[in-house]
Amino acid sequence: QVQLVESGGGSVQAGGSLRLSCAVSGYPHITAYMAWFRQAPGNEREGVAIIDTDGNTAYRDSVKGRFTISKDAAKNTFYLQMNALKPEDTAMYYCAIDPRSRNIVRVVSTREGRLDFYHWGQGTQVTVSS
Repeated sequence: QVQLVESGGGSVQAGGSLRLSCAVSGYPHITAYMAWFRQAPGNEREGVAIIDTDGNTAYRDSVKGRFTISKDAAKNTFYLQMNALKPEDTAMYYCAIDPRSRNIVRVVSTREGRLDFYHWGQGTQVTVSS
């Protein structure tokens, strides 16, 4: 059974940093597209960052230059480093993986993938105060 467990969320002031982790179990190798999504109250879930099997990455325009997605195959874990956080980054953050090929640009710029990634974590809350 595939399980994704997020950690690292919390409350910070604007300008602060957090690093989210997503530990993957029950999946033999991280040979999947890995992504972070977020959902704020009243908003649709949106793609934030994604990394493909070759290490190519894509980011939502609003987080470019501030967020970095990475993966550690040895630990079967991937991460989202979030710097220069803003109040508008406040949301529940979800990690997700999908073994199918995805268009990484579309995942972070359209509604694609926001509901149909294969496996999801339970979410971790990020709150940024001004």
